[in-house]
Amino acid sequence: MGKPPGMNRSFMKVLAALFTYVMATNNFRVVGAKEHDSRSSSNMSPSDFLDSLMGRTSGYDARIRPNFKGPPVNVTCNIFINSFGSIAETTMDYRVNIFLRQKWNDPRLAYSKYPDSSLDLDPSMLDSIWKPDLFFANEKGANFHDVTTDNKLLRIFKDGTVLYSIRLTLILSCPMDLKNFPMDVQTCTMQLESFGYTMNDLVFEWLENGAVQVSDGLTLPQFLMREEKELGYCTKHYNTGKFTCIEVKFHLERQMGYYLIQMYIPSLLIVILSWVSFWINMDAAPARVALGITTVLTMTTQSSGSRASLPKVSYVKAIDIWMAVCLLFVFAALLEYAGVNFVSRQQKEFLRLRRRQRRNHKDDDMREGRFNSAGYNMSQCLPTKDASAVKNTEPAPNPQPSVPKDIDTLKKKFVDRAKRIDTISRAGFPLAFLIFNIFYWVTYKIIRYEDIHQKT
Repeated sequence: MGKPPGMNRSFMKVLAALFTYVMATNNFRVVGAKEHDSRSSSNMSPSDFLDSLMGRTSGYDARIRPNFKGPPVNVTCNIFINSFGSIAETTMDYRVNIFLRQKWNDPRLAYSKYPDSSLDLDPSMLDSIWKPDLFFANEKGANFHDVTTDNKLLRIFKDGTVLYSIRLTLILSCPMDLKNFPMDVQTCTMQLESFGYTMNDLVFEWLENGAVQVSDGLTLPQFLMREEKELGYCTKHYNTGKFTCIEVKFHLERQMGYYLIQMYIPSLLIVILSWVSFWINMDAAPARVALGITTVLTMTTQSSGSRASLPKVSYVKAIDIWMAVCLLFVFAALLEYAGVNFVSRQQKEFLRLRRRQRRNHKDDDMREGRFNSAGYNMSQCLPTKDASAVKNTEPAPNPQPSVPKDIDTLKKKFVDRAKRIDTISRAGFPLAFLIFNIFYWVTYKIIRYEDIHQKT
């Protein structure tokens, strides 16, 4: 017996409704599970996230470098210079305050469960991650900054890239060539090197754009820093292996305004002051001698002061040549008066010699007179023939020396000769000093200046 058609239709509707209910229930469970997962990940606290990223439960080991037993870690470096100064010639070093920034990739720190693209972490987290062992190869002294807190920055990006920035004050050695001082150009370097990791594990490189940045308005008291900075590599080879090293060279051109005011112009005026002696009367011996000795002593003091702030190098510097020549000129001016005084006194020596000769001739005449008188008495006792022979043998008088008869004329002759020396010195000393200045400034400001710029 068959079922009625209406009953089949109602049964099919019940089955369709039951199937729709089951499918809807399953979809609700799937969506609910997904929403629960997303809600749980978004509701994860930062502390739990950091623990899962680099904490004890994460399995991260800060003692092991990234890519362990794999390719070396590439660390990109760049520096920002806050201040640059205190360049000391005596110790041959300079002081600089910088922000040192290092960036590398650590795949173990990559994350996807946290919505932020980067994480700015507290500096205390630096002990929980691996860091490059960078040090400054030419460093003589350094210190960190911790006011009001440690001046350090740690930032981690989603792909595992780590940015580490730190503020440092460094005293770096800078060997200087002072042959052209104070018209010299110095090249000071900064070397960044790995201490323990060889190039198989760690490689430093400069940032492509803006590797070395300088603070706006940065000025140096004595030097002018050129805009171009020479970047390069200084890989070191030791017994323990080959270590990565990068360097930057700063070209510093000395400004000589201070030395013009404190050294060159005063010494120039002292040399000119010594020439005043040529216009003072030669009879004013105290004035000319005092002026000459004063300028010599002042020039000696000036020369000693110019070397006080410089190291004791074995070669001759430009400032040494200038001071030595200036001292030579003032000393020559003092010797010039000694020569003038000596020439002017020659007429007194000549008169003294003349008196001595006259005295000698008088003594000779007196002796000859006594001899003639004795011969006259003897001739009276002799026959006439012998007496005439004695008279014929009387000695002839000695000729007098040919000396000027007029004392004033003799004195004027030597005084004019001394004055002529002063007249020649008035023109000769300034002309010789002018020629020296031409050679000096052309050599050091043009010829050697161009040679230095070509080398650097």
